Amino acid sequence: MKTKTSGSWSGRSISRRTFLGTTAAGGAALVAGGVGSLFRPSAALAAKGPAAFVEKTIPELQALFASGQLSSRELVLGYLQRIADLNPLLHAVIETNPQAVAIAAQLDNERRAGHVRGPLHGIPILLKDNIATGDNMQTTAGSLAIYGSRVPGDAVIVQRLRAAGAVILGKTNLGEWANFRGFVPFDPDLGALAVGWSARGGNTINPYVLSYTSWGSSSGSGAAAAANLCAAAIGTETDGSITGPSSVENIVGLKPTLGLVSQDGIIPISHQQDTAGPMARSVTDVAILLGSLQSPFGEVVGHTVPADYTQFLQRGALDGARIGRDVRFFDYSYFGYPGDEDTVAFAEHALDVMESLGATIVDTDTGDVFAYSNDEFTALLFEFKAQIAEYLATLTHTNMRTLADLIAFNTSHCHAELVYYGQEIFELAESTSGDLTDPDYVAARTHATGTARSGIDGALARDGLDAIVAPHLTNSTGPAVSGYPNLSLPVGVRTSGRPASILMYSTFLREPELIGFGYDLEQELHARTPPRFLGSVIPVPNAGLCEGLPKKPHVFKGKAHLPHGRIF
Repeated sequence: MKTKTSGSWSGRSISRRTFLGTTAAGGAALVAGGVGSLFRPSAALAAKGPAAFVEKTIPELQALFASGQLSSRELVLGYLQRIADLNPLLHAVIETNPQAVAIAAQLDNERRAGHVRGPLHGIPILLKDNIATGDNMQTTAGSLAIYGSRVPGDAVIVQRLRAAGAVILGKTNLGEWANFRGFVPFDPDLGALAVGWSARGGNTINPYVLSYTSWGSSSGSGAAAAANLCAAAIGTETDGSITGPSSVENIVGLKPTLGLVSQDGIIPISHQQDTAGPMARSVTDVAILLGSLQSPFGEVVGHTVPADYTQFLQRGALDGARIGRDVRFFDYSYFGYPGDEDTVAFAEHALDVMESLGATIVDTDTGDVFAYSNDEFTALLFEFKAQIAEYLATLTHTNMRTLADLIAFNTSHCHAELVYYGQEIFELAESTSGDLTDPDYVAARTHATGTARSGIDGALARDGLDAIVAPHLTNSTGPAVSGYPNLSLPVGVRTSGRPASILMYSTFLREPELIGFGYDLEQELHARTPPRFLGSVIPVPNAGLCEGLPKKPHVFKGKAHLPHGRIF
């Protein structure tokens, strides 16, 4: 067995003991001195006291800035040192920004001159590598096919982050093409394998249990935030790729309402479902980031949205709330993640705590996601073919212009690209018409979105609910297809060391309520704990797809089914 290529570990199991006790040569060097050194500040911060920035919230970091105990430049250097120490194991960061230290120093100068732009001033943020930056960094969705291409400029959300004073620290690894390329391998004990793998970045490793899944395509953003490689990160989700990695990596993740956060400059799967969103170690940091990210379009235009979501960070938010228990998802055999059945007890406990805080818990049902999940996938195939071509047309310094070009590139670079899984989804999408007026497409999208929305809205109205809860890694699909907000919140760590979370969702533009409820529960549970790097990395076997190429491509025949749930 072997794993991915340059900068990654070779084909051997890596134990926690090896990780903590061994110093390897070159770029794969591990931090010396055991687990304590993982949480030791860089030399620039050593004089400021132990753990000067690890596990700090954005407001805590701002307090350190204001007191003079820490500068943005020192903080950037501290995170870069942690990336150098931990990324050879985790593969969470695909590239760091060579300008980050200079940008931080300039922001320090602004602060000394009395100008502080806001709560993100000087705060280092990592971006998923499908979010365009018009600087010296690449934007590739993890693929070699568009490496070296140039984007027109910063994505809208990057413009907003920079204007708010954030330091773009680098790009995070991801499931290549946001996991919309092929069917990832699945193990009944370990779950989805290579789900955070890209040809550029290698395989993202979960810092809590090294053999446990890193889940959806924003796996690098999740692992980076969890392991304190940044103050916070930005991920993207089509269905499950913010909430899923947040769930398995013990952080808070928010998939916003579709249309609250601009899609401009983000490599698409589907403009009908895609959204960027914040991934951080606290609800507070998620609320701060959401205020800077929001850039309304589509259905959200014309609606009043808060300028500052931190006003909803209030104890007592759950007092008097009616919270739905989405009953079919509490039967983990319905749509749960194999091997994670024990997370249901953590979700039940979280509901008990909500009740103790004054909430009324009501059994509810948002409907059968299997009634529309195949239509969702069908619609995504059509949308991706059309919209990836539109995105590629904006790039220079590349000859990749269509999905067919990407398929041909992967085939001709098989040993680098088709290592652990193929490009079946690419092939299915390519064999559709890509015509978004096609009656088959219109019927699939209309049925999927309408059914998903009626399920959530119907439950809220029927049972007089303010929000709905489901366990760890279950109902990402209902909110994703509806375009409704979904908050993933840590609720504990199991005896195995694997995190447990809940999902909390509601209807259009209900982010304020979800943030308030999430904050109230978070402050009561204190479920966030740093990763312990337990167990060992289990290398994913090479799929052996490159022998005897070319093979007959997969063809869309009017029905589409995606196994193992949605992780893109």
